[in-house]
Amino acid sequence: MAGGKFITFEGIDGAGKSSHIDFVASLLRRAGRTVVHTREPGGTPLGEKLRELVLHEKMHLETEALLMFASRREHIAQVIGPALERGDWVISDRFTDATFAYQGGGRHLDLKKLEALEQWVHPKLQPDLTLLFDVPLEVARARLDATRTLDRFEQEKADFFAATRNEYLRRADQFPNRFRVIDSTRSMEQVQQQLQEIVANL
Repeated sequence: MAGGKFITFEGIDGAGKSSHIDFVASLLRRAGRTVVHTREPGGTPLGEKLRELVLHEKMHLETEALLMFASRREHIAQVIGPALERGDWVISDRFTDATFAYQGGGRHLDLKKLEALEQWVHPKLQPDLTLLFDVPLEVARARLDATRTLDRFEQEKADFFAATRNEYLRRADQFPNRFRVIDSTRSMEQVQQQLQEIVANL
């Protein structure tokens, strides 16, 4: 890709990642970068329709995973790939690590099936930086309960989120060169100071 960078934000629901996406985007824009801010599932008109299905309709686990990757294929083709080719910096609220965490960890889908889909959908594309916002489960749940009506995933039980969080941390251990784990229990100012340092190094 011609000079562009790909940054993904990850974490269980309630970890606080969404609170910091605009901050990082503003840092990059002040540094003269053109930033494309997007999300998964979603990011394209088709992806947003698939998002509504995945978040609100009951379905077979494998159907859920396949829809995630179908949305991702369109996202890469229509948004992420062209932006990186232009030299833009792409910030995405979730990417494939989320599928490993939620469908693989939380729902216990065979990780080999997800690895096969990953190799099919984006064999050469990985984020340059993945920011994993990590909090204990009770902190995440308290934040969710205080902020909004919960979707199908957010309504899951504690063991689902424990398994999801564990898979995220396993991925971080597996790919230490691109993951940075953020302790999201700290104050907004402390987290943003760490983010400034990470982005400056990138």
